[in-house]
Amino acid sequence: MSEGLAPEAARGLVLAEARALGSERIALAESLGRVTAAEVRSPIAIQPFDNSAMDGYALRSADARGAGERLRLVGESRAGHPSPVPVREGEAIWISTGAMLPEGADVVLPVEDSREEGGELLPSRPVQPGEHIRRAGEDVEAGQVLLGGGQRIGAAELAVLAAAGVAEVVCARRPRLAILGSGDELVPPGDPLGPGQIHDSNTYALAAMAREAGADPVLIAHLPDDATTVQQAISAALSTELHRISNLPERKFDAVRGVDVLLVAGGVSVGRHDHVKGALAELGVVERFWRVAMRPGGPTWFGVRSSDASPPTLVFGLPGNPVSAMVTFHLFAKPALRALVGLEPLGGRTRAALAGGYRKKRGKAHYLRCRLELTDDGWRAHLTRESQGSHVLTSMLGADALAVIPAEAEEIAAGERVAVELLR
Repeated sequence: MSEGLAPEAARGLVLAEARALGSERIALAESLGRVTAAEVRSPIAIQPFDNSAMDGYALRSADARGAGERLRLVGESRAGHPSPVPVREGEAIWISTGAMLPEGADVVLPVEDSREEGGELLPSRPVQPGEHIRRAGEDVEAGQVLLGGGQRIGAAELAVLAAAGVAEVVCARRPRLAILGSGDELVPPGDPLGPGQIHDSNTYALAAMAREAGADPVLIAHLPDDATTVQQAISAALSTELHRISNLPERKFDAVRGVDVLLVAGGVSVGRHDHVKGALAELGVVERFWRVAMRPGGPTWFGVRSSDASPPTLVFGLPGNPVSAMVTFHLFAKPALRALVGLEPLGGRTRAALAGGYRKKRGKAHYLRCRLELTDDGWRAHLTRESQGSHVLTSMLGADALAVIPAEAEEIAAGERVAVELLR
């Protein structure tokens, strides 16, 4: 029996189906974590005017060339309240940090380099033109590109957009995602466990990972090992009901349309109580691959349900073991979600020296949960747990990356470098 498709080949089949979704205009306050669908240019210069970098006095540099100068104080310029009068020969205006530079001034003298006496300013040192002045457009020029297309908006990006006065941003539509966890043995956290039961962790983990990847989980449900119920639930998740909303504006249309991605965790293997594959076939989901030559996560399924009215729905059947579900989500579903919003599908990858040796059989690639340490010789990968079984969920705790042991390898010596896929 074949071990399955090579992981990289499987990922290639997934990405071949993951086409960027449409875009929508959203309020800046709602844009954190979203991905720009087009470049954003600044409508104004930042700063929009020459202003002071210090609390002090705005004056003409020609009037403070040496000791003993006395300048008349004729006004004040403070933040939000520019001076109504210009600076003329022999005059100075009190100015606060960030305040607009008065007409006629070409320097700001800090408070600590001067003193006041009888309504006059006495500089304690000569000055040079331009001191302590922040020029208009010094940070950003009007029309300058602030963000390119396909760029995730973080706190810094949001701050720059706000400073430029950008109130709305055109962003890629977030993938809508349904998560179905399958298994009679699963019980929600907080409920008492009966004989042979365990608490459901898969739907919680997958929903969290999906949100981190920029998706919007709109349906999360648990299914018993019952063929009819499984098929009905999958059918409901795949339903778009486009005929009911065809007269609505595009933005509302997107808000109520069906899912772009369906994740089913568990029930995808070939046991007598595994009903997911059969249900997907009955509902017209076309299989692209079944089984991947990897551990954990070998019994992974992927298919596509096409529609003339919308982008195809990507369907992932993930293994029920919790580590397998998380690893296969990272390797296959996460790249697809990134591609759907226009990001580079694959995250960071590098190489690291495996801290301890590792032995396995030929035939499957192994993905080991590891913690990375930066040493003088580069990255070093330490296994998070000696046991790397697919049931050992705590092996995900503190994991920075997955160390990839190739399918053809049988033994990796301590200190040998291997490829690692970064989890963060």
